Amino acid sequence: MKRRTFLRSSVALPILPSTLQNRTFASEEDLVIERPVNGKPHQGKVLAAIQPHSDDIPIFAAGTVAKLIDEGYRGYLIQMTNDDHAGAGATVGEVIRNNELDTDHVARSLGLEKVYNLYYRNHRMDNISPVEIRSRLIFLIRLLKIDTIVCYDPWGDYEENPDHYVTASAWEAARWMAGGRLDYPEHFDAGLKPHTVSEMYYFARGPQLVNRIVDISHYIDKKIEANLANVTQGPAGKHGAGIFNRLRSEGKKLDLLGNTEDEANRNYIKKVVLDMDSQRLRGIPSDRELGRQFELEWAEAFHYHGPQASVFDEYIRQNAY
Repeated sequence: MKRRTFLRSSVALPILPSTLQNRTFASEEDLVIERPVNGKPHQGKVLAAIQPHSDDIPIFAAGTVAKLIDEGYRGYLIQMTNDDHAGAGATVGEVIRNNELDTDHVARSLGLEKVYNLYYRNHRMDNISPVEIRSRLIFLIRLLKIDTIVCYDPWGDYEENPDHYVTASAWEAARWMAGGRLDYPEHFDAGLKPHTVSEMYYFARGPQLVNRIVDISHYIDKKIEANLANVTQGPAGKHGAGIFNRLRSEGKKLDLLGNTEDEANRNYIKKVVLDMDSQRLRGIPSDRELGRQFELEWAEAFHYHGPQASVFDEYIRQNAY
C-alpha cells in the first residue's frame, strides 16, 4: 500500500483555496493528512527534533514529535544555541542556565532520550562558519543514526531570525552529506558509518509550501506539557497563573482560565497560545484553526520530504518475468 494512501482518511479532503492565511498548500493529490497509527510502525527508527531556541519545537512541532515517539521512534533534542540573550534571568549566565533547564524539561515531556546542546551564541549563528556547523551535524547524524528530522524549513520565506535560517540550511546540507563515503573519513576510523537522513518535517514561521498536515488531536496535552516546561522565554510558562492572580486581586474571574493556577497555566496555553493568539500577527492559522480546515481538532503543518520510490524499480516490478 502506498504511504500516501495509507495516511489519507477515507473521507475526502476539503477543497482548499491555493493560499490560506500566508500558507500555500500542495494540490489535493499531493497533500497528505498524517493521522495517528496504532502499534509501533516506526520501531527501530531515530528522530531528531532540532531547534535554535528553547521555544521552537514546543510552539511549532511538539504534537508531531510526541506522535512519532509514541509510534516507536527513539528521539533526541538538538539545541543549536545557548539562548544567552533570550528570556528571564538577572545575568547572561543565569539566562543560559534557565533556558538549558527548560530545554531538558521539554525533552522529557516529549519522551526524548537526551539533549545535545551545541551552545552557539544566540542571534549570532550567521557569524559561524557553515562548514564548522555542518561538520558537527554530520557527526551527530552518523553517531545517532538519525532517520528523521523535525526542523525549520530551509526554504521558508521572509524568515528574519539568522539562527533559524542558518540552522535550517545547515541541516539540509548535513542530512545528505552524512551519507557520503568520502566526507570526513576519519569518522569511519572511529567506528561510524555513512548515514543519510531520509525523512524531513520542515516547519516555518512565515509563508511556506505545506504538503503535510499532522493530526495532533490525541497529543495536544503533550504539546501543552512541552510549552509549560518552557518557562524562561516561552509565551506560556506560568503566564496564565499571573493573569489569574491579577484578576483575583481585582475581584474578577475569567472562566477561560479555570479555578486554579495550574488550570490557568494549561488553559492559557491551550486556548490562547495555541488557538486565540498563536501566530496571527504573521497571518498563520493557529493549531486549532488549521485543524478545523481539515476536519481535525488540532493540527500542525509541514513541508515534508520523504523516501521516493524509484520509477525504474516500479517498472521492474511490473514488467520482469
